[in-house]
Amino acid sequence: MNNVNPTPVKYRNMLAQVGLMVITFGIYSIYWFYQTSMEMKGLANDHRAEPALWTILLFVPFANLYSYYKHSELYEVISPDRFNRWLLWVLWIFFSPAVWAIVQMELNRRSTYGDRPL
Repeated sequence: MNNVNPTPVKYRNMLAQVGLMVITFGIYSIYWFYQTSMEMKGLANDHRAEPALWTILLFVPFANLYSYYKHSELYEVISPDRFNRWLLWVLWIFFSPAVWAIVQMELNRRSTYGDRPL
């Protein structure tokens, strides 16, 4: 089996993302959720993960909780020493900007392309 990560991890500037969230009235957050799910899927080498389905479920009441859980689960797989999936899931519900910062900092640390600072 090929162990090469098919999905490169992009470095994303945190301040630019805040600007994009404001300018797009939050629509960027949907794109961010999908892209980070795809990147984590690649890092975790999880062929069963379904980021597109999870992104669609964000718009379905109560099913969005499942999407948050699956996103948190993938994060726990790629970063087992950072946050527990349940803690991240609770953060999704009560203060989602914290999840954005936690996940994005980890992905920036693992980035393979983009405007990564040295």
